[in-house]
Amino acid sequence: MGLALVGLLLLLKVLSNRYTAITVPTKIQDFITLSSSIIIEALPFVLLGIALSILVQVWLPENLLLRLLPKRPTPRRIALSFLGIFLPVCECGNIPLARGLMVKGLTVSESLTFLLAAPILNPITIITTQQAFGSDSTILIARLLGGFAIANIVGWFFAGKQKQQALLTPEFAATCKVDHRKTKHQHNKVKQSFQIFASEANVIVPALFIGGFVAGFVQVMVPRSILISLGGDPIWSIFAMMMLAFIVSICANVDAFFALAFANTFTTGSLVSFLVFGPIVDIKMISLMRTTYTKRVIRTVILVTFLVSACLGLVVNYAF
Repeated sequence: MGLALVGLLLLLKVLSNRYTAITVPTKIQDFITLSSSIIIEALPFVLLGIALSILVQVWLPENLLLRLLPKRPTPRRIALSFLGIFLPVCECGNIPLARGLMVKGLTVSESLTFLLAAPILNPITIITTQQAFGSDSTILIARLLGGFAIANIVGWFFAGKQKQQALLTPEFAATCKVDHRKTKHQHNKVKQSFQIFASEANVIVPALFIGGFVAGFVQVMVPRSILISLGGDPIWSIFAMMMLAFIVSICANVDAFFALAFANTFTTGSLVSFLVFGPIVDIKMISLMRTTYTKRVIRTVILVTFLVSACLGLVVNYAF
């Protein structure tokens, strides 16, 4: 139904451009364009994330991933921070993958460490950031340090919580209690894979569509001229770019080129804040996280990400 709706919106836009008799208000056209572009950009990564989640849950040998990770909590979370290097999926696809890792045996705090670090500490994001800002290594280094710091601060904070299951939504907590490996379909991995795909898609894809439509609506209603007018101030530019990152909800794999368009009008620190804050906290990502984590967890993630991103931006603006 969601795909059919996007198709209908795209058809309406094409017809409005082709036939002048069909007039659609500019704001509605912008809403259609922005919402559909966010969904079309993110959907392949969501499907890839579900596929990788199935690979982890069904096809990997029993407890292989858990055996390869360090046993001590802190080194274990550090190792999970770099797991995105081997699983280069953007933030949208990492939600179903994090869910699969929890079903496989990771704690909630460990899944959060992976989820928050992976969009930034992965080869595609590193390469695109380097290509966009090759002349200024400060932006790339600050982005990597920021992503690593946020992931491990959040992971450390929730690692001390005794009741890890209480950090999950009741629906997903019930899923984690089911041992998929001992079901009667154990011998038929193909059938089990399709069952997990259907279950994950029913949860994740609707959240993606809701987040995409909300992000498109907010972009249409909030004038960018207000944000751009703050670009030269070393403090307000940081908050403006973080607000822009929250609104546009662009994929981490390509957001560096989007930020590059503001390089001449915004401070370097504000660009760093945009590139650290956006992959973790935006409208689309919050909508997806609500399928798995409680509101308390999401509020903590937003607060830590905001503080670290803002501090990084201020340090870059005043020290470099």
